Amino acid sequence: MRQLQVRGLFDGYAIQQGTWDELLGTGDAPREDVLRLLERLGARSPAEFSRMQSLAERALMNQGVTFSVYADQRGTERIFPFCLIPRLVSAADWAHVERGLEQRVRALGLFLDDVYGEQRIFEGRPELRDMVLGTSQYLPKIKGVRPAGGVRIHIAGIDLIRDGQGTFRVLEDNLRTPSGVSYVLEGRVLSKRVLPEVLERTRVRRVDHYPAKLAETLRASSPEDPERSTAVVLTPGPYNSAYFEHSFLARTMGVELVHGADLFVDDDRVWLRTTRGPKRVHVIYRRLDDAFIDPEAFRPDSMLGVPGLMRAWAAGNVALANAPGNGVADDKAVYAFVPEIIRYYLGESALLAQVPTYVCAREDDRRYVLEHLEELVVKAVDEAGGYGMLMGPQSTKEEREDFRQRILATPRRYIAQPRVELSTCPTWDGASGTVVARRVDLRPYILTSPQGPWVLPGGLSRVALRAGSYVVNSSQGGGSKDTWVQKEDA
Repeated sequence: MRQLQVRGLFDGYAIQQGTWDELLGTGDAPREDVLRLLERLGARSPAEFSRMQSLAERALMNQGVTFSVYADQRGTERIFPFCLIPRLVSAADWAHVERGLEQRVRALGLFLDDVYGEQRIFEGRPELRDMVLGTSQYLPKIKGVRPAGGVRIHIAGIDLIRDGQGTFRVLEDNLRTPSGVSYVLEGRVLSKRVLPEVLERTRVRRVDHYPAKLAETLRASSPEDPERSTAVVLTPGPYNSAYFEHSFLARTMGVELVHGADLFVDDDRVWLRTTRGPKRVHVIYRRLDDAFIDPEAFRPDSMLGVPGLMRAWAAGNVALANAPGNGVADDKAVYAFVPEIIRYYLGESALLAQVPTYVCAREDDRRYVLEHLEELVVKAVDEAGGYGMLMGPQSTKEEREDFRQRILATPRRYIAQPRVELSTCPTWDGASGTVVARRVDLRPYILTSPQGPWVLPGGLSRVALRAGSYVVNSSQGGGSKDTWVQKEDA
């Protein structure tokens, strides 16, 4: 146990040996990057900060910043947990992350173009071919379709962790409908409201221009003149777990929030029903899964999508963000091939490290996983939010046997990774009235237009609020922090 000896808010802050901490790194003294923050925020007493945290939580409640958990009997709608102590990322660290994210998204975009095009990468790679073409996320009916604007991954959320040496590693890619950016923007509003002086003096890069950049990115892929194009956000409705975000983004971008019944297709073009008659729609930021977007093309029982939407998209008359079929590139098994994908399409080594991954579809990998279940984290490739996961070091014999049978039955559905020690970050614990170390990850957001990618300076820092927990997902008891990326001259 290492302990920080300072007065004020961080007095007695302690971390476990072997972890990398956002405040202390691997030493006993604060990192140079955080001295400004420590000086200005640390001067507060715990009692004073407790009042500030309560003010932030009250603001979240008043603003209705919520998410839904369907499996909880206590109710589905919850206020999103938020810790007012920010996570600070230095300018130098962020510059490396930014370059790595841009590289990764460019390569994955080229991979998707190839998978739904000539499939050149499969030559001499039968394992990858079988992996991609065998997943339910592959949509053979869109092979040969080139999307309007040429972009498939308009919005990406790439999950990062920081290991025991402080190295940023990609944990997984989210290239379909990544969520959470609304909490980034709301978190910054709270920081400005409750910690204005600390935020200003720490010299932090802004994030409030994200909605404008998103609107610009969407319209840039329009099949018509972007300045005269209409964009909408297509939502499954208020019972979706991310509905707050759907309405938030539509409002802040100044575009319509629509349901499937609000749109119709005529002459392979999409139209919005309005009181003044039909209005042409050029870009749809859709927040529902592939299977539900068009009952003509996919699930015929879908009441959420738009009949004929895929015909309009294939004809190049509407841009869909993100494009259908992206799930083949963020499959957790395909993740293991991404460094090779980057080398193949860009001729470069991956700038961002990954977590070593065992693909259970491979016989040797499967054998190793089954022999070391108590040491590994096993994940279902088609689950998210912390579900379908075995935390081997914390599992029971019965849980391990259950996963053993699952893997043997459907090996393609599972991958496994060694448990990486996530970095910790100072986090307010209301129960004890102290600052404690809790594990965090980071989801940056990357927007891609025909002109190339742009990375939001920051992202969603998710924090495991429970002592000892590695699970940061809000649906599993996690919360969020505002991510402060320092300016270069900070």
